[in-house]
Amino acid sequence: MDTEILTVDNMGFRYAGTPVLRGISLRVEAASTVAVTGANGSGKSTLLHLLAGVEEPAEGSIRRRTGCRLALLPQRTSGIDALPLTVAECVRIGRFRPRRRLNRDDRAAVSTIMERLDLAHLARRRLRELSGGQRQRTLVAQALVQVADVYVLDEPTVALDATSRRHVHDLLAERVRAGAAVVYASHDAADATLADRTVRLAGVQGCTVTDAAGERGGNGTTVVRPVTRAPRLRTGG
Repeated sequence: MDTEILTVDNMGFRYAGTPVLRGISLRVEAASTVAVTGANGSGKSTLLHLLAGVEEPAEGSIRRRTGCRLALLPQRTSGIDALPLTVAECVRIGRFRPRRRLNRDDRAAVSTIMERLDLAHLARRRLRELSGGQRQRTLVAQALVQVADVYVLDEPTVALDATSRRHVHDLLAERVRAGAAVVYASHDAADATLADRTVRLAGVQGCTVTDAAGERGGNGTTVVRPVTRAPRLRTGG
């Protein structure tokens, strides 16, 4: 049985003609976790946007398994604060589908994820009234309440305390045990150690993909060629 959900072959990307990523090949399998690490500006957010289909590669390809369902937690979500949404309304967005009303299962899923992330008591609070950690938990809940084959998460534990981080890790582990893949960016070395595979981006120095056993350039891993000149990024990460 083919377990690959996302297949990236020799992928490259440019902003305004400037190379940002090049020569990336990666396999994302069901029931696995992939951590994307690297310094600010190394292309983490760009890689996640490519995987999620927000951006299209300039070269190479990304193939998604037929019927693949993706859930995305972007890093830059400041615009959502301008919307007059409550916490509960924001989380419910994750269950919306075209031409379908929320049903009992949807409402139960929303209630459960809000309890798990300690948001139930904030259900009627407006997003603009939240602290940074409360807002981040709300956005994580919106992503994880979705039924997806791949969860693509940009810095899911940023601004969270130790307890909230543990709750997020538990929820991610449950999604993986249920057969989903989780791809997440992180600056935290401890977060990266939880993954089955780590993609370390290093800007013009290229990157490596390393499996959980620490093998580099071996089975299931690849060394990615560096770009030839410094990129000018539009987004952080």
